[in-house]
Amino acid sequence: MTEPFDDPTLALRYGGKVALVTGAAGVIGRAVALRLADEEATVWCVDVVEEGVAETVALIEAAGANARGGRLDVTDDAACRATVAAVVDELGGVDVLCNIAGIGGSAHTVEETAARFDAMFQVNAAGPFHLIQSALPSLLERGGNIVNLASTAGVIGQAYCAAYCASKHALVGLTKAVALEYGRQGIRCNAVCPGQVDTGIIASFMPPEGASGSLIARQFLTRDSQGPDSVASMVAYLGSPEAWYVNGAVLTIDGGTTAG
Repeated sequence: MTEPFDDPTLALRYGGKVALVTGAAGVIGRAVALRLADEEATVWCVDVVEEGVAETVALIEAAGANARGGRLDVTDDAACRATVAAVVDELGGVDVLCNIAGIGGSAHTVEETAARFDAMFQVNAAGPFHLIQSALPSLLERGGNIVNLASTAGVIGQAYCAAYCASKHALVGLTKAVALEYGRQGIRCNAVCPGQVDTGIIASFMPPEGASGSLIARQFLTRDSQGPDSVASMVAYLGSPEAWYVNGAVLTIDGGTTAG
């Protein structure tokens, strides 16, 4: 790797780059897609909610930037490969893969269902794996990088979130493994681990009946929530040339919740 700080185009950060963003119909995914487009990336937006993807693409285009979009179920390996092939065919390749799509939920562990446990692993861990595997040839060719959206639940335990924690810990492990395996070939792979974010998914984490208030309180150092733009800023940094020496990092954005 060479230091890019003497590059006069650094201020653009994503000029001429192609970013593939999953979960682009969601609050955080949309914020990431808009942020990268604002920094002159061409953004390929995907999500299972096709109407939401169209809205995100329309917002990007209305701002004068470039975007494409379509439906993708990240749990479908063949569909992931087809999506990456389409990006390569239409735009030349992938420079930044942002695995933002995710699902969550809370329950007493003894009451968690096998179906929901499996679903969280399929979306939160297997989905990023499918896309990383599919995109690696293009990323290697273009010196690209990967940013995975994990969670504070990927670095600490959280009561009543056993399935979610397990899936996000798996994603953190995947991040580190890819970073080590491909770092010497010019690929960076990092994870962003937000704490509480104002998104629709927070409704999935309402404590189950009979949950301990003190155990819930341990998960939050502050009562304040951050907005999705806070997360998008970190993703944009990690995917940019400024983070050229950041690889295998697991960066928390949680107001200090995981500090001790």
